[in-house]
Amino acid sequence: MIKEIANNIFYVGVNDRQKSLFENLWPLPSGVSYNSYLINDEKTALIDTVDVCYSDIFFKKIDSVLNGRPLDYLIVNHMEPDHAGSIRLLRQYYPDVQIVGNKQTFAMLAGYHHISEGLHEVKEGDKLELGKHCLSFYMAPMVHWPEVMMTYDETEKVLFSADAFGTYGTINGGVIDTEMNVEPYWNEMIRYYSNIVGKYGNPVQRALKKLETLDIQTICSTHGPVWREYKDKAIEIYDRFSRYEGENGVTIIYGSMYGNTEQMAEAIACSLANNGVKNIAMHHVCKTHSSYILGDVFKYKGLIIGSPTYNGQIFPEIDSILKKIETREVKNRLFGYFGSFTWAGMAVKRLAAFAETMQWEVIGEPVEQKQSINDEVQAQCLALGKAMAARL
Repeated sequence: MIKEIANNIFYVGVNDRQKSLFENLWPLPSGVSYNSYLINDEKTALIDTVDVCYSDIFFKKIDSVLNGRPLDYLIVNHMEPDHAGSIRLLRQYYPDVQIVGNKQTFAMLAGYHHISEGLHEVKEGDKLELGKHCLSFYMAPMVHWPEVMMTYDETEKVLFSADAFGTYGTINGGVIDTEMNVEPYWNEMIRYYSNIVGKYGNPVQRALKKLETLDIQTICSTHGPVWREYKDKAIEIYDRFSRYEGENGVTIIYGSMYGNTEQMAEAIACSLANNGVKNIAMHHVCKTHSSYILGDVFKYKGLIIGSPTYNGQIFPEIDSILKKIETREVKNRLFGYFGSFTWAGMAVKRLAAFAETMQWEVIGEPVEQKQSINDEVQAQCLALGKAMAARL
């Protein structure tokens, strides 16, 4: 689809309904879009490209909009291959195109595509006149790569935001949020943020401070819908999550081989509900992909993790999710933990060390179960849930 989203600004992106894992890590049950935008003014400018697998469809869309005109500029906001993968082919197709980016961009451009000529370097606040459209550039390093920048069309009040405010999921027919039911995209935005951007809360906050000075009427991300009616909500989600401000609720993560640790998790969840907590997300690490677990860790303020001991260590899949949470440097969580063992306990000790590493507030007393649940352990689980509910 080609869609004019503002005066002489056209959506020329593509949908990927084939890929099953984003970055070969994160599930894509609803696919993903690679968004690119073309400004057709006195000078023409393409903003980002698409995954090279879709370059044929992509180039046909560009040709259709240009209708024989040259492409003057390619603006590279982000060098990740799902957006920059078609640059080398684009340069072959339009050999005179000037590639606009910053110093960090050009180092990556040489590394990925061996391109070092026909470059136009921009710095913070620089402008590029296309005719009626005037573009200005704002550096956003580590949102979520070091070369990332955002491009603002001062004429149409459109922000081309690179990966920021993006979501998983294809865009199905409509392109602008006013043309579709956006409800499915909010959880996918949270999942995308927690999976891809989550570690970089401070850089996101710095970028948002810059955007406060701009009159933004439309946000064009490189993934997902064009935000217009819901642009403020998209910004609010990024603001809240980059401050690690969780909603009132609890995520329970647990591993269980034979159901004994799971019974502890069930008792804690019942206690939370009985004490007024309505938002409770439960994840068995062997059943739920870490992509979704991380989304709920970012979403809710409370986190309770339980694990059996396995080979004298913590359960491997719990260890994996702990490392993913540590990597994202999640802050300000209320934390409870529990564990079980058959002959020698280790899981609770590992979870205690994790709590210390994260510097979270530990709620209630940790619960450790030997073999199967009994009345004493049940009471301790109920007490842990009650303590978390009270603290929330």
